[in-house]
This record gives sequence, structure tokens and C-alpha cells, in this order.
Amino acid sequence: MSTPAGNRSAPPPTERRSAAKAVPAGALLKSLPLFKALDEASLGRLAAATHRRVLARGERVFSRGDDPEGMYVVVYGQVRLLGRARGGGERLAGVVDAGHSFGEPIMFLERPALVDAEAATDALVLQLPKEAVFAEIERNPRFARRLIAGLSSRLEALVQQQERQDRGGGQARVVDYLLRQGGSTAGVPFTLPAAKAAVAAHLRLTPEHFSRLLHELAAEELLRIDGRRITLLQPLRLAALRH
Repeated sequence: MSTPAGNRSAPPPTERRSAAKAVPAGALLKSLPLFKALDEASLGRLAAATHRRVLARGERVFSRGDDPEGMYVVVYGQVRLLGRARGGGERLAGVVDAGHSFGEPIMFLERPALVDAEAATDALVLQLPKEAVFAEIERNPRFARRLIAGLSSRLEALVQQQERQDRGGGQARVVDYLLRQGGSTAGVPFTLPAAKAAVAAHLRLTPEHFSRLLHELAAEELLRIDGRRITLLQPLRLAALRH
């Protein structure tokens, strides 16, 4: 679901909004991995039911307790999923990057959302009503298999993430997270997809512990911190701290 720093090379917001209005829904769907293998008839049916949402950073897609009644696909930008931490604050449950989808579990289970979904950056999201998705699943087994494969990949990624967190201490979890967000290239800044407290809860750390670990790494000149903006200065040295 996540890719490293997906917001670093996006075109300017005005250009993206103009493009979003100009490109037909069918062409947008066809550009996304989930829909590339569909024939023109299938794309046409889904496109006819698709709603596009051009979101400003911080704008909600849906809130915890809502019944979204469909699935969503990110064309550009990032959408963050925010759950509840034990202390009542926010916990980063995931980040959905361009080309990836979200909302399928609540669509299939027909239950209220367990998380808030909001734009972490300016974003374009396509909403596909569940009636259109279910009808296409009935018609097209290949589409059904791709949906199942996508859900399976996300489940596998969650298991791998849990294993990484179980193996390492606080510093190892922070370093692993930063490297997955920022990649292996030194000097390229990225922005944390949520408030530091929400990221800390995601890593099973207190906000104070997370902040202290970041500043310790900065003191060793391994990274630079500017609010939520992080620059990895020595990724190879950071990688050695993963274990």
C-alpha cells in the first residue's frame, strides 16, 4: 500500500487539478494497475459509475463510523488512514499511494469504517460504488482475482511489518520506517504522512520516545529534521541500525 515518499515528484497542484478535470474517468482507470487488464467494455461500465474527488491536503474522504459504500483508488497524491491509539489519540494505520486502492474491506463486509481517511497531500481519488464493483466481479473473474490479489498483498505486508516491529527495539523500528519512507538516496527530503504522534503510535512508541530517537539520529548527523520534513543524510549508516 505504501511506497517511499510518494509525494516527492508530484506535479504542481494547479496542474494536477486541471489534468484531473480533463482526463476521462475510463482513461484514469486504465492507467492504474488494478484495471489495466480489463477490456474496454468493463472499463466503460466502471467509468460510467466512477466519481472523481480532487482533494486538498487534510480533506476527508470518509470518517470513522461512516458507511462509504464503495472502494477508492488514488490516482495521484497520498491518502492516510488514521485509527485510534490506546490513549485516545490518532494512530497512523496506513498510507495509500498513487496507483493503490483502499476501502475494500468495509465494502465487502458492509460495516462502518474503522479509520478516518484523509488526504496527506493534494490528491485525486476515484470512488467506485459497490454496486458497480460487485456487478463487475460477477461478470469478470479476472477482475475479482486482481482484487483478491491486492488484498492478499496488503495482508502479507502487514504481517511482514509486524514481524519487523517484533524483532527490533524502538530505534530499529524508527530507522526501518524512515528508510521505507525515504528510500536509499541521501539528501532527498520527504514529509511524514501524519502528525508525529500518529506515526509514533503506529510504531508502538510514545510521542516523546519517537521525538527523542529522531533527535538522537539527527545529533549523529544521520538525518535532518524540519518539523515533519525529514532528510536522510546517511542511509547506509542508518540501515546498519535496523537490527
